[in-house]
Amino acid sequence: MAGNNKKAEQSMKKTDQSLNKDVNENSLDSGFLRSFLYPRSVSVIGASKKAGSIGYNVMKCIMQSGFNGVVYPVNPTVEAVMSVKSYASVTDVPGTVDLAVIVVPARNVLNVLDECGKIGIKAVIVISDGFREAGEKGQALEKSLIEMASQYGIRLIGPNCIGIINPDPDVSLNASFCPVYPPDGGLAIVSQSGALGLTILEYAAKIDLGISCFISVGNSSDLKVADFLQYLEKDSRTKVIMLYLESFESPAKFAALARKISLTKPIIVIKSGRTHAGLKAASSHTGAMASQEIAVDALFRQSGVIRAQTFLELLGTSILLSSQPLPRGRRIAILTQAGGAATISADACEQYRLDLQEFSEKSKDKIHGVLTRSLNINNPFDLTGGVNSEEFCRVAEILAEDENTDILFLIWGPVVVIDREAIEDIINKVAVVCRNKKKTLVSCFMIPGFTERTDVGKSKQVPVFQVPEGAIAAISRACDYVDAVESIRHSSYPQFPDIRKNEARKLIEKAVAEQNGRPFWLSAESVSGLFDCYGIRQARTLIARTSLEAADIAARLGFPVAVKLYSSTLVHKTEVGGVLLDLKSAGEVKMAFDYIRQKLADTGRVQEMEGVTVQPMIKGGIEAIVGVTQDMLGPLIMFGLGGIYTELLKDTAFRLYPLTDHDANDMVHSIKTARIFDGFRDLKPSDTRSIEELLLRISALIGDIPEISELDLNPVKVMPQGEGYWVVDARILIKKRP
Repeated sequence: MAGNNKKAEQSMKKTDQSLNKDVNENSLDSGFLRSFLYPRSVSVIGASKKAGSIGYNVMKCIMQSGFNGVVYPVNPTVEAVMSVKSYASVTDVPGTVDLAVIVVPARNVLNVLDECGKIGIKAVIVISDGFREAGEKGQALEKSLIEMASQYGIRLIGPNCIGIINPDPDVSLNASFCPVYPPDGGLAIVSQSGALGLTILEYAAKIDLGISCFISVGNSSDLKVADFLQYLEKDSRTKVIMLYLESFESPAKFAALARKISLTKPIIVIKSGRTHAGLKAASSHTGAMASQEIAVDALFRQSGVIRAQTFLELLGTSILLSSQPLPRGRRIAILTQAGGAATISADACEQYRLDLQEFSEKSKDKIHGVLTRSLNINNPFDLTGGVNSEEFCRVAEILAEDENTDILFLIWGPVVVIDREAIEDIINKVAVVCRNKKKTLVSCFMIPGFTERTDVGKSKQVPVFQVPEGAIAAISRACDYVDAVESIRHSSYPQFPDIRKNEARKLIEKAVAEQNGRPFWLSAESVSGLFDCYGIRQARTLIARTSLEAADIAARLGFPVAVKLYSSTLVHKTEVGGVLLDLKSAGEVKMAFDYIRQKLADTGRVQEMEGVTVQPMIKGGIEAIVGVTQDMLGPLIMFGLGGIYTELLKDTAFRLYPLTDHDANDMVHSIKTARIFDGFRDLKPSDTRSIEELLLRISALIGDIPEISELDLNPVKVMPQGEGYWVVDARILIKKRP
């Protein structure tokens, strides 16, 4: 098997083209979105003089933002809106309209869109609600809306959205009904929720966090989140992308785009629906342990996307990445004057895998020269409540220069003799050192009334949190992003020249035809044939229909053997007494056959027994499980500890198809009990490289054979280094493609 590993390594090739194809085909020219974000003229169709109405608020927001272009309000019942001449119809507007913002009742939207199409408007935002979120009639109306837009070549944002904001001074556009107008900056916000989008904008404005744009996608009936990602990838003003997602319109396209963009720009996501029931009842171990959330986590992890668990974590991580250089490592130095904060922070660092390394001897000597009191210098370092601002600042600067530090975290507790101005002065000075040393600087004010960020200059922003755990969670997410980007850059999609795809396809097509399109479990003979086509190493498995045939096969294979129930309907053989191991004679094999038959007869299920399988006993090794189940995001691949305790322990890792070489390595080493493969106690180190190859070959298999609905390899015996693995038991559920 070691030879197979070497052969596999030689055959690996980078094949990112397969994923990029999904991005490039039918994709929107992202430059077109400038018509939305940089229009020279905007028409508000449904502009109103009635204070509090959406038509009034949209017009007011455009005017108050200081839009650099021309505004054309459209309302047939008034002469002017906010001292701007109004027109009865958009067709009456004297100039060219780059962007139309529609805020009329849903029943009138089609007529208005028709008028827009007739005069050549190509960019439209439909803020009006009453579409698919309103039931069947609304859904039909939305379908008609898209059909009409397509006829005219119009691109739509919405319907049922807030609108868009672009604070770039070149345009200064707030084409929404949100009165909050954050300053210009590098954070792009795309939200599928209007309400949460408003909350994010209010928070950004409160702490003076600059944005490059805000886009509320609403129902996404035309333009999708992926379309805006394509634009933001090339937008020089955008440094960080924040997403609020409730669903995926095209998971494969999103994953490919995110994987590409994450190499240069962090993408931070909060995804709702974490308690969704997920996959329906499944008939395999893999299906039983998978869930929608597991699939979403896998998608984000493989794409380099940072997933925030809470709203505050989303904001905190966005602030950190928008204002600080990326951490160069996980080594963090913590300085405080509150002992409790130091303890809390240390616990959080352990939880989030941040490294509290000891300060260098050089730094310790410098600190001793600064201190006016005798203190133990540890990390975290508690300067105690009596520290003055000069002492705190000097120690912080020393730690910023420490060679064992990547991140500096400064905490001020509620009992503090240093005033706010002094704290800001400290941050200003320490920020200079950190910038010169290219280190990440984060601070925390555990003081009521302090904001989450202190203003230390537009080019010197330093994130400030209210609790240490929030800061450390954000730091950890930033470190995770750095690690993810590094793995993406150095990973590849392997190809195996020895795979016989055409032969495998014929095998599956023949089996499907024999079942007349019904779902079925692939026969043991077909499983063996399929695995042979894909270079998957399976313990030799032969089928016996009678006890005599079983004994004869066992004699030919050589004792000891394993005898297992062969049935296309009974999946979990152990639960019905259908597995007997280490049989050492023909007599024991015959007895095993009869025993299995009797166990099924006792429960009235003997008719489901089609015979038994006979295998040579595989001695030694660690039992693992490899599986596949289908999720709405795509095929989901699992690895974990196997055997009869699979569902009890649930020590598994999941990734979405297709796997890179890094994904396979990460799966094997990310389960909680991964150390067992390193040679735990009396066990020899396992051949994990061969298991990584198995996962990659399974990934190739499900890519070539999409009829595979569920797959369980349980157990897979992971043998000592150089001895490979053995697939001992395998089940594959086949469903005809629609």
